Amino acid sequence: MSGYQDGRLRARWRRATKLLVAAAAMSAGSLVLTTALTAGTANAAAGPVERAALAAPTVASVTTGGAHTCAISTGGGLWCWGSNYGGQLGDGTTTNRGTPARVGTATWTNVDAGSGHTCAVRTDGTLWCWGSNFRGQLGDGTTTSRSAPVQVGTATTWAGVDAGPTHTCAIRTDGTLWCWGFNRTTQLGVGTSPYVANTPLQVGTATDWVSVSTGFGHTCGIRTGGTLWCWGSSSDGQLGLGNLAPQTAPAQVGTATGWTGVTAGYAHTCGIRSGALWCWGENGYGQLGVSGTYRTAPVQIGAATTWTRIAAGSDTSCASRTDGTLWCWGKNSGGQVGDGSTTHRFAPVQVGAATTWTGGLAVTDHGCGIRTDAALWCWGDNSGGQLGDGTTVNRSTPGQVTLPA
Repeated sequence: MSGYQDGRLRARWRRATKLLVAAAAMSAGSLVLTTALTAGTANAAAGPVERAALAAPTVASVTTGGAHTCAISTGGGLWCWGSNYGGQLGDGTTTNRGTPARVGTATWTNVDAGSGHTCAVRTDGTLWCWGSNFRGQLGDGTTTSRSAPVQVGTATTWAGVDAGPTHTCAIRTDGTLWCWGFNRTTQLGVGTSPYVANTPLQVGTATDWVSVSTGFGHTCGIRTGGTLWCWGSSSDGQLGLGNLAPQTAPAQVGTATGWTGVTAGYAHTCGIRSGALWCWGENGYGQLGVSGTYRTAPVQIGAATTWTRIAAGSDTSCASRTDGTLWCWGKNSGGQVGDGSTTHRFAPVQVGAATTWTGGLAVTDHGCGIRTDAALWCWGDNSGGQLGDGTTVNRSTPGQVTLPA
């Protein structure tokens, strides 16, 4: 755990999180991966209940926030549910939702959820954010929270977005990277100033960024050519640079190429390189997938080279393989590892026996994944109704979530 390295930072964050949980049931972090899947055809001979189920939208991508979840259907509709204390569901209220509720009528291509805010890109390339904004993480030029989507600037060239607990980063179609929000640990990658940025700031001058992931106090991204870069806090080695020194601007992680995926948790990071899985940073709950203390440089998890997707949030990690199996490890107090227990895991454990986990994947203190048939399944903490089953009961194994027809 990072208490001995960054105790005041973590304690402050934990206290704030617990207050928010008590007030509206939530926790921290996020990462979204998207896949194109098609819906089945309804059987005309089916009964009314069966037809309704078959008519329900299928899911193309999913993201997990602190205690809320959002998903984009294969038709481009956006749905959110769970805790809504800051308006992070985008429905114009601050009322929690135990089942999915659609966000307006627009169509969307990408969405990511932070602790208490959400950002998404529409099909027209515009970027919109909503929810908590006390650190300027919505990027709308204010620190006013919003319960409905507000546009970030006027650009129509946004390609993807990733929302952390209190900062957000996004990539434009020209390959430039932009970040905004809290910069206390230089997680914006623009130096030590400003302390808070309420509008997007360009990170350097590079035009070859292909992905980005935001942790609590650090950020990592991949450039064309498969190089990996991280910046911000390194209290537990989460930057992977072999030391505990913070970085005010992107610094390359080693010299290797072949990185195809990266995800930033609270104070740890995991990535996939040439099919192999690597993690580094804090390891108090086993979130690195190995035993022992924190690691300041990437350590390979097992010998498999068939990993395809990786997700991390808070202190838990999940990844899927080419055979369609799903594996999770790390903190498991809410059942977010999905193995039917609440035991922390220091090595990847398979989530059930299914071999159809081929779609999007996301995890914080709850996890969600998409299967081959474009069906959505969620598990873990459910204190804010983020599992979408109409209850606030935790689940230690995946349960299917149905979007309303």
